[in-house]
Order: sequence, then C-alpha cells, then structure tokens
Amino acid sequence: MNDHRQGSGFRPPGDTAFVGRGDELRTLLETVARRPAVVFVEGEAGIGKSRLVREAAAVLGGRGVRVLTGTCHPLREPLPYGPVTDALRGIGTWLPPTGRLGPSAGALAPLLPDLAHRLPAPPEEAAEPGGRRHRLAAAVRTLLGATAPVALVVEDVHWADDATRELLLLLARDLPADSALVLTYRAEDLPAERPVLGAPYRRPPGTAGAEIALGPLGRAELRAMAREWLAREPAAALVRTLLRRSEGLPLIIEEDLITLAAHPADAGTAALRVPRSLREVMDERTAALSPDGQALAGAAAVLTRPADEAMLIASAALDETRGATALVEVLRAAVLRQRGPDTYGFAHDLAREAVYESLPGPVRNRHHRRILEVLQAQDPPPLVQIAHHTRALGDLAAWLPQAQAAADQAMEIGDDGTAATLFGAILEQPDLAPEQLAKAALSLATAARWSIAYTETIATLRRIVLLPGLPVPVRGEIRGHLGRMMLNQAQDPAGEEEVLTALSEVGDTNPTVAARLLGSLGISETARFSLAEQHALIERGRVLAATTGDKVARSVLEVAHYGVLGLQADPSSAAMLDALPREGDERIDREHVVVILSNSAEISLCVGHDERAAATVAEVLALLPDTHIPILTAYVHYYRIILDWLAGRWQDWERGLTACEADYPESPLWTHGLVATIRGLTAAARGHTAPAADILDRILAQEGARMTTLGAAAGAARLHLAQQHPEAAWESLCHPVDHLAFLRRKGAWPYAWDLVPTAVEVLLALGETRPARELADEHAAGTAGRDAPGAAAEQQLCRGLLLRTEDPGRARDCFERAAEGWRVIGRPYHAALAAEHAALTLPDPAEAADRLAGPLAVFDRLGATTDAARCRHHLRARGRDRPALPASPGRAGYGEHLSPREEQVRDLLATGASNKDIAAALFLSPRTVENHVARLLRKLGTTRADLTGHRHFPS
Repeated sequence: MNDHRQGSGFRPPGDTAFVGRGDELRTLLETVARRPAVVFVEGEAGIGKSRLVREAAAVLGGRGVRVLTGTCHPLREPLPYGPVTDALRGIGTWLPPTGRLGPSAGALAPLLPDLAHRLPAPPEEAAEPGGRRHRLAAAVRTLLGATAPVALVVEDVHWADDATRELLLLLARDLPADSALVLTYRAEDLPAERPVLGAPYRRPPGTAGAEIALGPLGRAELRAMAREWLAREPAAALVRTLLRRSEGLPLIIEEDLITLAAHPADAGTAALRVPRSLREVMDERTAALSPDGQALAGAAAVLTRPADEAMLIASAALDETRGATALVEVLRAAVLRQRGPDTYGFAHDLAREAVYESLPGPVRNRHHRRILEVLQAQDPPPLVQIAHHTRALGDLAAWLPQAQAAADQAMEIGDDGTAATLFGAILEQPDLAPEQLAKAALSLATAARWSIAYTETIATLRRIVLLPGLPVPVRGEIRGHLGRMMLNQAQDPAGEEEVLTALSEVGDTNPTVAARLLGSLGISETARFSLAEQHALIERGRVLAATTGDKVARSVLEVAHYGVLGLQADPSSAAMLDALPREGDERIDREHVVVILSNSAEISLCVGHDERAAATVAEVLALLPDTHIPILTAYVHYYRIILDWLAGRWQDWERGLTACEADYPESPLWTHGLVATIRGLTAAARGHTAPAADILDRILAQEGARMTTLGAAAGAARLHLAQQHPEAAWESLCHPVDHLAFLRRKGAWPYAWDLVPTAVEVLLALGETRPARELADEHAAGTAGRDAPGAAAEQQLCRGLLLRTEDPGRARDCFERAAEGWRVIGRPYHAALAAEHAALTLPDPAEAADRLAGPLAVFDRLGATTDAARCRHHLRARGRDRPALPASPGRAGYGEHLSPREEQVRDLLATGASNKDIAAALFLSPRTVENHVARLLRKLGTTRADLTGHRHFPS
C-alpha cells in the first residue's frame, strides 16, 4: 500500500511502533469488514492518518482484501480523476479476462493506457460532461466489483479537484457489494464551507460507514515511541518536553526523535528545532495570506499565547474593519484556530514557533514593540507578558526589574509555576548582586515548594548554596528550602542533613526561619530522632514562632504536631482532625489543613484505618482546587492505589500504578517507600522471587530505615523464610540497617507493615523463643491504648505464633481473631494469611483441609500464586488433593495450548527463575518442574534463554 502523502509537507511515518490508535484501527477494520463500506478518516497534518490506513491495509491484505491507494496533490491544475486512476494502475494482475468484464469498464481505457489492452474498447464519448462522469463511475465500479474483495483508499481528499470529488461521491453512493472506500482528509484545508466530497453525502441503506477523527497521542504512547527510537527508557523530562513541543502530533514526535537519535546523548533537547515539515506547511499557509492577514498572523506568533480579537487587531496595528477581515482570513487558512468564545491562537506551540521564526528580524521586533505598547496601556499591566517582550528585544537591563515584578505578581495570585520559571530565569543571569541572588533563590524555593517538577529547582538550589559571598544565615535559609524539597518531593532522606545544617547556619539570627526548620525536623521519619525528641523539637519551634507571629512557621509546626500524633496512633488525633477548620480566609490556612489531612491519610492506612484513609483521601481531593499544591494530586493517587492493593483489588492497583507513572513520571512515589514495597510483595506472592528480592533489597539499600521501609524489611525476610533460610531472614531484618532497633528508637509500634510478626516468626525458626516472646511483649506495650487496628491484628498473630506449638487451640483463637481483625479493616489478603495459620493448627486433617478452602479461594482470586501453591501443598499433606490446577498439565484437553500450571511456570521462567526457585514457589519437586519446563518450551517453540525477560506479569 502506497503511504506517501506527496505535497502534504510531511514525510510518512517510519516503521516505528504503532501506538495509541487501537480503537480507531479496530473501528476501521470492523467497518470495512461489513462491505460495502465507506470510511472517512479526518485529522490535522501529521496526526497519523496515513499510518492508520497503512496498518489497516496490512491487516486487510492478510485477510485477502486487495487494497488500492491513490493520493491527491496540492497542484494548481490537478489532473481530473488523478487519485483514482493512480490507484487503479496497480489493478492489472487482479483483472479477469476482458470477456468477463462489463463493457462499461472500457471508459477507463483512455485514462489507463498501460492497461488498455486488458480493458474493453472505450465507448463513444458522451455528449455531456455529466454523462462522462457517470460512465467513469460505472467503469470504476465494474473494476472494483471484478477484483473484489477490494478497498479503494484515497488520501488527502481536501486537495481533490471538483471532478474527482464528484467521482468519489458517485462511488460512495453506489459501491459494489464487496468493496470499500476509505477517504482521508484535513478538515482545516477543505474549501470554505464545503463538505469533503463537495456535496452532502448520505450513506445509502445497506452500506456500512464510519467517521474516524484522529486526536493527539498521549504521554504513554509518546514514551513508547521514544523508547523504540532511542533504544533506552526515555527520561521523564525528555518525555515532558517532547509532549509539550508536539502536542501529541505523531510526525512531530517522530521528527524530534530522529533528531535526538542523530545527536550525542549529552546534547539533550538543545538540538531540537521546529520540524522542517511543519515549517513548510505553515510557510505555505501564511504565504497565501493578504498583507493584513500576514500582519495578524505575525502578531499572533509574537504574542506567544491565544488572544481575543481586539488584542490581535491592536497588536497587528490594523483598524477594526481590516483587522476583522484579516482574522477571518487566517482562520479560514487554518493558520489560527478559535480556542475559546473570543480567543484565537495556533493549533500548537510549534506552529507558532514556525511562523515566529519565519518573520524577518525587523518585522519581529516591530511586533514586540507594538505589543509592549498595547500591554503597558492595560490596567493593571500584565507584568509577565511585559517581561517576556522586553527580554525578546534584548534589553536585559530593563528586563531584570520587570521579571522580578512579574514573578512577585505571579506569587501573589498563586501562579507558582510561572513565578518559579521567572525566578529560575533571573538566577541564570551572570553577575547578580548577592542580595539579588539571595532574594531570587528564596523566592524560587518558595514558589516551587509544592511543585511536581522539582528536579531543576533542587539542582539550582544546590548550586547556589555552594556559591561564595552569601551571608551564612541567608545560605542557611536557602539550604533549608533545599532540604525540605529533598524530603517532601524527592523522597530523599539526605534532605534531613541539609535541614540540620541549615538550622546551624541560621542560628539565632532569624527565629522565624529557625522555627520553620524545627517544624521540618519534627516530622522526621528517620532514626535520627525518636518521637519524644520530635515532640521536643516541635515545642522548641512553637516558642520561637510565638515570638515572631509568623503564620507559615506556625503552620509547619502544626503539620508536624499532627504528624507525630498520627505516628503514635494517639486516640485523640481523629477528633482533632475532625475539628480542623476546612475553610480558611488565607491561602496558608487552607494549605496547612490539606497537608495535615493528606499526611493523616497515609498514617491511617499504615495503622489499619483503611476506611478512614479512603474518606480522608476523598476529602483532600475535594479541597485541592482551593489550594495551590500540585504535588498533593500525585499523593492522592498514591494513597488510592495503595488502598486498592490493601483491599484486594490487585488489578485496579496495577492499572492505577501504570496510570500514575504515566501522569507523574518525575515523582519518586512509584519507585520508593510503600509503593515499591507493594511491588515487591506482589511479585513475591506471584512467585516472582528474583524480581521481588531485587525490589526489596534495593529499597533497603537506598532508603535505609524509615517508617515507609518497615514492610520492605519484612518482605525481604519472608522471602528467605519461605526458602527455609531463617539466618538470612534475620540478616534482612538487621542489615544493612537494623529495622527492629529503628522501631524501638522511633517507638513506631502502631505501624502495621508485618515487621514484628515476621521478626517473631524468624526468631522462632531460629529457636530463639525467649527473644521472640520479649519482642511480642514490647509490641503489646507499645500499642496498648493506641488507635491502631492493624497493630492489634498483628499482636494476635504474634501470640498465635508463640502458642502454636505448646497450645494449638489457644493459638488458633489468636489467629482467628487476627483474621477477623483484618476482615473488619478490609484486607482480604492479610485475613487469608491469618486464616491459613488458623487452619494449620487443627489436628483433624479433614477439618483443616476444609478450613484451607477459604484462604485458597482468596489467593486464587488475587493471583497470589505462591500462597495458593502453599495451600495446595498443605491440602496434599492432609490427603485432600483439591487443586484448581490439573494434576497433569500436559494431559489431553490442553493439547498444544499451555495448561494453567504451565502458564505459571512460563511466567516464572520469564523472570529468570531457576528450576529450584520455581519448585519452591509452586511447592513442586524439581523433577516435576523439569518436566513442565521441557513441555512448555516445546509447545512455545522457544528456548529458556529467549523466554527470559519476556515477562507476563505486572512489575
């Protein structure tokens, strides 16, 4: 199928991954399958119309449908019927003998001289032009019918001449029975107020039809294209840049990726320019405009943002009448688009850049000066725009105070993103005075304090704190902002050291800043401070804040105070949270309430108040529009997916995690702490031991001991326990950091992430009964009187583990109470694990087998392969072989298809698991695993090496 859109100004897509068009391709194929069919595919230049029909043609060819393709061209005097005759030139090998063709096909002989000998003799020339067109339409129908099943594709119909439009309209109204017509076009380039076929088309009865409008690609699709082109995982900043530049247009994405692939990796996006293809399209459109239209298009390009009619006309220095006419002209020429009720701008920023770059320097500068005059006359003047145009004219001396004023104005109105961009630009200027540098750095840190895009700000602040000449207290204030961003946005515990250093640098010179820094330390999640010491830090900060009356300091300290109460599972904290005023007169009041609630949501799900956590997340989501805290949106999704996993909605968790990583690619939330821990726990539950160990060990090595790494230490230990290696399990709990020592120092016993029950089980496996009992007693004392349902369930688990040998009946009661506790909380996986323990204490094998059915059903539903296999192992040991999987996976009934057991083995092989690992995960003998592996490799026609790395599970 010919995919070249000659004359369109865009080169055809290469053989990149076909992404983001699955629904559209499905619609096109399903419609063509119901022949006769007419399909319209509409979209702007570069959106991927040709790629879509090319992919469809490949599928149709495989289904035995012949595809003929022709293209319209933007010629001054196009050849009538040219696209149709171009397509028909390739029909020769499919034509039946001449005698089997109807005489009407002869009308095409003069237009297809190379095929004239294969066609009937031409009929006499029709007297009327209309009669000739009808004869041609009949001839085309005859050829299509003779070569059916067939699909005729005509691309870029917006450039078709009138004769071709009429021919296509006649065909669309009367297609042969086993044929389809597929037409692609750009709506913005159709002749003014005319339908695509020149006259209204109404689909006749019995003819299938579809109208497919292609939109831009999203972040996930762009990432897939970049991964293929660059042969590596693209950085989040690169994906964001490419998406901003392209607005999702596939061909712009591809041209940018071609440029990046041809340049050294360290060149980054600096090598990117306006794609040639887009520049040619925009040059062609603007060249056809009148002088007034060109003036208005130029003014719109210099303005940088969509504007209303009055602003565009004034910026182009046109009077009202000429300006109104020029605006209509540029809209009809598809140079500008209507972006709102009275707002007009370019389709995307690269189109604006293409027009801007084509303006001669003097013309561009005249536009900048004229726009400055218009903006400065407004009341109040838009300082951000004024600063931009001042800098564009090269007047840096005038720009610096303008930029400072504009950034301050953006801060006042809550536009932190614009303010951060301006302060960042100010900090790039050489030879700033120390006071200018300090002011801009502090302002940048303040503006970016809640930003999701924090990486560049952290790098800038790191650079600034190393510069000589800054007063030490000022350096300390800047460093304090750096440390807080490292802790809050980057999830980097090293930020705590920066905050401590900042506190020493600030000293007694600035009580306000010192109070804020003490509040940041008061919420510490590391082993540096115990909860009692954090209380002391907060109280010290409150004393300082009282002397200054600083609301921000009071807010930071209040956030820390509520956080410490939550970490202790203080029974009074829920009522205190309910009493917080949800509406404040000032932005700082609203922000600090939302931050407190957000923190409390995480604490709630860590202590076992899942319903409370879900309700708080919903409340935070409702309050966010009234605040300016972009990062909390990511946190809301973070809590939601964790709650999905805890509630046993593991498929929702996986889908949600994929969406979060695409929406917030820079956030470390998806690779650190709780989410990373759950990745590891899920992989372990599904038998993917090696990936699980990698994930959990990486958390412990990189993050050390923190509140959010308790579950990772427990998970790593359980992997060793499952392999009967209690010594290695104990090492996981104590090295590279001692999580039990951390727990004791922090006093964070209410946190329910399985650390204490796992440690008790490991100690018992090592024969250390007394230390196990002492640890359980410490946990009981640390959680007594606390509002922590999860810790209460874990305490019952600990007691059951301690009693199961000497008093199985009492142990069973403890396990059942633990299971019921988890069920009330709403965690089916945890409840099933406890119920499995309870079943195993029953002396009667039949009764135990019956009780194992419940946990087994939960594990099967969740896809917890290892847990389900362990349950089946227990069933077999009790003489009850009731596996849901067939005992003989290769037996008749599966044939050359993989059995469920073989699918499990395949997925484990894909992770690089050895036969020994697979046997341990599925509770099978190594010999049985060898047989499964040999059988499935034969069925798949592959080798073990080729299968490794092709994962069939979400990681």
